Amino acid sequence: MRKIALLLLILSFPVFCQEVKTEGIVQYERTTFWANIMSRLTYLSEEERDRIKLTWGSSDEGWKQKMTLAFTENQSLYQQGEDNADQGWSGRKETFFLTKNFAAEHSTDYIDLLGKSYIVDDTLHAPTWKILNQIKEVAGYICMKAVTVDTVKNQTITAWFAQDIPVQAGPERFFGLPGLILELDVNDGDVTIIASKVEFKKLTNEFNLKKMKGKKISDAEYNKIIADFIKESIKGERNPFWGLRY
Repeated sequence: MRKIALLLLILSFPVFCQEVKTEGIVQYERTTFWANIMSRLTYLSEEERDRIKLTWGSSDEGWKQKMTLAFTENQSLYQQGEDNADQGWSGRKETFFLTKNFAAEHSTDYIDLLGKSYIVDDTLHAPTWKILNQIKEVAGYICMKAVTVDTVKNQTITAWFAQDIPVQAGPERFFGLPGLILELDVNDGDVTIIASKVEFKKLTNEFNLKKMKGKKISDAEYNKIIADFIKESIKGERNPFWGLRY
């Protein structure tokens, strides 16, 4: 604990020596390594595994998406980047906007899931993070490592956060650390979300979303839909992540 406290003190030193910047846009690249993901499905036949390799290539290759995160001290909006904002992985139009209001401790997410549109509206439920005494550079910032577990999808999540940017926002549905999350690793490299650029600027209409339709549900209901689908897919020896965001 003393080592972690010392590292936090060292990393926070630059914050007191310069203007603290807490508003701007982060550009991320999200890479999904489908060959890795499907190799974990032990019930697949050898023929199916060969077909996966033929379709998706080696584990060194991945399917890439551009993502953006608008952030301030009080709120954040995570969505697909302009390059691919109109299409999901299957080529169809996809709704995906994750919004958080830290001041009001509330989140509203607009998500297409299994062929239906949902508005996931609830109070904020931050993951339970464990901060470790490891550091590395991401997008020009020294970041500390933290880990948590997604118990719904049974995934280990590794985050790297920059304490020099003291906001609790982050990509995907992850947040709640003492610094902006600049990198996420899902399940030891199955998916990576890595910041390529952080641009500090005054935000104006970035948080203004058009009115969207969908069934309003809670976090618990959203998690149950996912858990039930994964359970039924595995029971039927199907890949559940063809229909879910990994």
